[in-house]
Amino acid sequence: MNRLVVFLFALFLIVPALAQDIAEPKSGTKFAAKDGDASLLGVGLRTRTIAKLKIYAIGLYVADAAIAGPLQGKAGTPDLYRQLVTRDFKKKVVMKFLRNVSSEQVREAFSETLKSAGAKTEEWIAYFNDIHSGQELVIGWTPGVGLETKVAGADKPAINDKALASAVFGIWLGDKPIQDDLKKDLVARAGELLK
Repeated sequence: MNRLVVFLFALFLIVPALAQDIAEPKSGTKFAAKDGDASLLGVGLRTRTIAKLKIYAIGLYVADAAIAGPLQGKAGTPDLYRQLVTRDFKKKVVMKFLRNVSSEQVREAFSETLKSAGAKTEEWIAYFNDIHSGQELVIGWTPGVGLETKVAGADKPAINDKALASAVFGIWLGDKPIQDDLKKDLVARAGELLK
């Protein structure tokens, strides 16, 4: 009987821990449901070419204060995307690479989508070097600090440029995203979180 109690107690502890991860369904890549004072709003997969090469899985984290405040009740509306791109609250994307990508490929991809993002764009794009399968790229906005970037574990200097940050988040969430299904997937948990 004692063994059964111990087993059930251990199971009780393990199940919530497992529920803390959310898998991107097409790649199986896992993301934590919470990251400090932010919650995972959705996950998606960036693919490229007709062959649908898997480039990276991506998760969007948004400050719990924004989820409980300005985003409340906006699930399923165009205003949700506008707020995610332009509003001044803490947010970040975590990109988990599924293949090797050269610095030239990364820089070219960002250059194409950020053509008119402002003077600091080239400085920011220069942060990127080769990224290998299994490495992460984290891009976040923190009010008062700026656009924070971590490439394969290395922190880069923050750039406090709101226009650049809006353009960067617009890559995935803007009016002309790089991938329509990815835009929708990044807010897939909105109905659950923004009640």
